[in-house]
Formats: sequence, C-alpha cells, structure tokens
Amino acid sequence: MAASSATSTSPEARPTTPATAFARLMEGNKRWVTGDLQHPDRDPNRRQLVAQEQQPFGAILSCIDSRVPPELLFDTGLGDLYVMRTGGEAVDPVVTGSVEYGPMTSGTPLIVVLGHQRCGAVKAAYTSLRDGKPLPGNLQAIVKALQPAYEVVREGGADPVETMARAQVKLIAADLRSNEDLAPLVGKGALAVVGAYYSLDTGKVEVLDGAPS
Repeated sequence: MAASSATSTSPEARPTTPATAFARLMEGNKRWVTGDLQHPDRDPNRRQLVAQEQQPFGAILSCIDSRVPPELLFDTGLGDLYVMRTGGEAVDPVVTGSVEYGPMTSGTPLIVVLGHQRCGAVKAAYTSLRDGKPLPGNLQAIVKALQPAYEVVREGGADPVETMARAQVKLIAADLRSNEDLAPLVGKGALAVVGAYYSLDTGKVEVLDGAPS
C-alpha cells in the first residue's frame, strides 16, 4: 500500500545527481513564479513514506526572513529538502555541520546558499559596520559573521546593501566548496554548491554561481 501511495504522491524519482537536483529545484521555482503549483509530497501518504527514513535531494542554507521559505518557493514537499536558516545566511561551525549533514550522511547531491532582496539582517549588519555601532545582544554575532561581505562593499556598488547581500552568498558558497569535507565530493562531481538570490518582487531565484552543468 505504501508503495502505491508513494507513486501517486511522488511520480518523479529522487534526483541523485547535482544537475538533476538543481533542475528539480529550478522547475519548482518556475511554478512558484507563475502560480502553477503542484504542491508535491504534502499529504498523509508522503508523511508515512518518509516517517522511518529520509533522503532529501537538496540542502538549502537561507535567511530567516519570513518571506523566503525554501520549501514553498521551490514548490517542494515533506522529505525533499534539508533547510538551515540563519540571519543573512550567517555561518558558524554548527551551521556548517548542519549543511554538511546531508551530503556526508545520505548522499544529498546539492547545496544551495540562498540570499534575497531587501535582507533586513544584511541591512542591519551593514549599518552597524558602517557607523561603528554594535548591535545589542547576540545580534552582534551576525554582524561579525557578515563582516567579510561588508568588506566587498568597499570596492563599490550602486546599492551597498544589495551588493553586500550578494557578496555574502558568493563568499559562503565558495567557502563550502573549498571545505575540507565537502571539496572531495565537489571534486568528483557528486555534489554542487550553488549560490542563488531570491527576488521578493518576482518570486524568481537567480543563480549567482556554481550551477551544475
């Protein structure tokens, strides 16, 4: 019974390569943009299917912003994605370990670092660093984590916050690709790390770098 339910709710096989996983996500985003949503893998049959085991085909590191839920904007469902969300995609060892989990334990072939338009965390960090005024409490940890992206802004850009937000994505994606644990997987083509950017206005995900061919 479970097998027939899986067929009805998940007609497409789990992507097993970086290219097929990336294609699945981008097809879902196209549906999000147009409103032609499939809402896959979101019913009790799917819940039962993945209750004992999961094999997500993608890992997403995105911002905490309430307007940027990865499962929705990629039109995916239960058991499809590992999702890590931090302010401005800030990372520390725990976050990095969480991103590594899928590729290193279950063969997840794709990581997407997803920044977005009008990021409040990036704007707050930019203002703090520009004015030399620390943010209260643990918010300052986000500022510190985003400082390398702030340094890129000093090289110029019409919109410094936008420039910083995109720089953050590229820096984190590059760091993950060169990570001593993930780099071997990237090197042999078993994993791709994509830097991407989400438009709040259009719903479209723009690829910045790292798209698998």
